[in-house]
Amino acid sequence: MSERAVVAALMEAERRAPVAAPPVATDHVATRQRDQRPLIAHVIFRLAVGGLENGLVNLINRTPQYRHAIICMTEYTEFHRRIEHDAVSLHALHKREGHDLGVFIRLWRLLRALKPDVVHTRNMSALEAQLPAWLAGVRGRLHGEHGRDVHDLDGSNRRYRWLRRAYRPLVQNYIPLSRDLENYLRDAIGVPAAKLSQIYNGVDTARFHVAASGRAPLPVAGFVPPEGIVIGTVGRLQPVKDQLNLVRAFLLLLKREPGLASRLRLVIIGDGPLWREAQSLLEQADAAHLAWLPGERDDIPELLRAMDVFVLPSLAEGISNTLLEAMASGLPVIATRVGGNAELVVEGVTGTLVPAAQPQALADALARYVAAPALLRRHGLAGRERVEREFSMETMVARYVDNYERLLRQH
Repeated sequence: MSERAVVAALMEAERRAPVAAPPVATDHVATRQRDQRPLIAHVIFRLAVGGLENGLVNLINRTPQYRHAIICMTEYTEFHRRIEHDAVSLHALHKREGHDLGVFIRLWRLLRALKPDVVHTRNMSALEAQLPAWLAGVRGRLHGEHGRDVHDLDGSNRRYRWLRRAYRPLVQNYIPLSRDLENYLRDAIGVPAAKLSQIYNGVDTARFHVAASGRAPLPVAGFVPPEGIVIGTVGRLQPVKDQLNLVRAFLLLLKREPGLASRLRLVIIGDGPLWREAQSLLEQADAAHLAWLPGERDDIPELLRAMDVFVLPSLAEGISNTLLEAMASGLPVIATRVGGNAELVVEGVTGTLVPAAQPQALADALARYVAAPALLRRHGLAGRERVEREFSMETMVARYVDNYERLLRQH
């Protein structure tokens, strides 16, 4: 189908199911006339608390040489207040659930108005934006793969593979966040090696740092006893993150050694559909008083410094921001052996890897740290050193800039 035919089809779809086009900020259009910095348009599903979104904000705040537009296929939340850049516009397309062809014509119109120099889509939920970007005449187009979702834990979903192959000709450069995702794009999707630029997430090591003296206090009076050990995790409470695995492991450990109830405490930071079930499991085991599930918080660096060991129980991962932040905070980490986790955690040096969805194995790993405080501290400090050496924010930003500059030079 020709470019003109595709546009005509989208226009007809919008006519049949009209949805008001999102307004383009007039001040942003006027700014373009004054400000000659290149414009990078980032297309994501939703701007809210999350690892992908956190990495995006970190990147924007550290690239003053560009202007930025964040285009959300659905909506944006108060999380956007973390943006400190002087030239960023926000746009919500309010995509409806299921098939919403009208969203593509709205995106096409928005891109034609913004005239970005580069469009950067992220993950499967935004990959389809590559077509409107091409139709709008955006010459610099790249796509980032940050991880897998619960419908494609091992990358074998046939529909997802077909879609990625279908959009492959439109993408000029791919940025997978892990070697695991890089191998998948090359071997399963057929992306040429020359179009792949693997980039690890970076950590703000000034914001996430080791507690000055011992463990920092939690904002819950009397919750942690003097000799207590705080087991914690941070993340959206969604099935792919599998925090219920951690709850079950915590309860198994208490059942195995009832005396630990006087010392162990569980902290689960985040909100989502698993919250109620996690709370219910704790109440059924008469252990709710040993756990703190406050929902979403904006003081994550301080809360990490109030933990003794960090657990990432996910069913699938790309490169986890929170895992790196925990390591930067001097915490030993227990992570499931999925996705890019094995690229971050050095087994027996900075933490422990366990099979996914096996609470018994996770309970065993927790028991080893509970029984050996010296091992806990040694792995935590080794993790901090590894982050400083290999996962700095400066390195991450420089590699993204290299990719943007390469596309800008080409066009």
